[in-house]
Amino acid sequence: MSVYIAVDDTDSHDGNCTTYLLTEMMRELSDIDVIGNPRLVRLNPAVPWKTRGNGSLVLKVGRGTGERKLIGRIGGKDVFCFLSSVGEGPDMRETMERLIPLIEKYRSEGSDPGLVISAERPPASLYWEGVREIITKEHVMDVLDRTGALTFGMGCGRGIIGAACGMAWEPGDSTYEVLAYRTKERWGSEREVDADSIREMDTMFPGTFNSWEERHKKVTMVPSTPCPVLFGLRGDDESETIHAAAHLRTEPADRWVTFLTNQGTDDHVIRNAPEMIGNRSYEVNGTVRSYAKRILGGHSFIDMDTAYGTITCAAYEPSKEFRMLFDNLVPGDRMNVIGELRESPRTLNAEKVNVISLADTYNEYAPICGKCGKRMKSAGKGQGYRCRECRTVSAEKIMTKATRWIVTGWYEPPASARRHLSKPLKRMNETQCVEFVNSRRV
Repeated sequence: MSVYIAVDDTDSHDGNCTTYLLTEMMRELSDIDVIGNPRLVRLNPAVPWKTRGNGSLVLKVGRGTGERKLIGRIGGKDVFCFLSSVGEGPDMRETMERLIPLIEKYRSEGSDPGLVISAERPPASLYWEGVREIITKEHVMDVLDRTGALTFGMGCGRGIIGAACGMAWEPGDSTYEVLAYRTKERWGSEREVDADSIREMDTMFPGTFNSWEERHKKVTMVPSTPCPVLFGLRGDDESETIHAAAHLRTEPADRWVTFLTNQGTDDHVIRNAPEMIGNRSYEVNGTVRSYAKRILGGHSFIDMDTAYGTITCAAYEPSKEFRMLFDNLVPGDRMNVIGELRESPRTLNAEKVNVISLADTYNEYAPICGKCGKRMKSAGKGQGYRCRECRTVSAEKIMTKATRWIVTGWYEPPASARRHLSKPLKRMNETQCVEFVNSRRV
């Protein structure tokens, strides 16, 4: 019987990375076989206390049998996983005792780590609660007690929640991420990554995503924080993603591991909700009620009438030209918005938008004089039009249908402004039909 190991919340905004800790756990447990890929499971991105990506890490270990595959390289040695296991798994309490010192060593100050070890995976419903809602530690502990799991926590032990929810994930729609890590002496220094090699890779390996932003010639797969990660390359196909990573020209990597993930799946999005509660993500249909409002800092807001009442949708400055979609919407346009509902101020922060239909807009002109052919002038408010030379009058203005500079279809922010869980249009077999050329400045 295999054993599941899950850990969460050991990093901080200033450094460290729970994925790196998992590679250290794999090294510590090198005498035990890895069963299946290690998992990087992102949870509700709207929780107020998340560090960066709200990701938990899961490892399944035991005695492997049958086929195995290469999933990484740690400490100069290739790392393989088996696709299935046989016999008894490792002793859970002994495994816990081996891993606790690593958590104590790699925990960031102020973090609230949680470690869960179990021979039985929690029900999948716990994952769906964790990726879409905010749940309590007490609720999670009740579930874990029923599975016979062992737990360890530091601080308030909030990481136990994420660890348990990540362990409960049953992969449906899933992706892969090859994470490479820096040598320790380079942590905190500027990363050496050849941007041209990433641009080449993005073209050569179409199954990868969120790596390169062609509009701004910007690398989006290399973190800017002082964490151990060198790069994270995401893709739909495991083999292709590993080959794509090998194409990159970077500083020497200390290690790399291929994770199975729920990234780019939209698993966090709640559809057909009976009500909307803050700190969750929703898909909402509605009709545009107002023209876009711009505020200092470059953020755009637009009101939309929905089945839940009037909701203010937001597109923030980091989304760059995505805000120009809001600029081009008018009252009467119908759209479908996917985004996070912020609790205060209550706004739906758009992750992507599907414009369903466009209202007709018109340009208004003064009529032409039938005698001299010149355009008439206004005779005053509510008094129609008059030709000053011919003295002819008309009560009717000329209306011509205006050209709209957007069309129906999907729109998304550049890769650098997308959430880990947000499904890119590329994975939806969709293409943004209008590319806005310039980013607006306020």
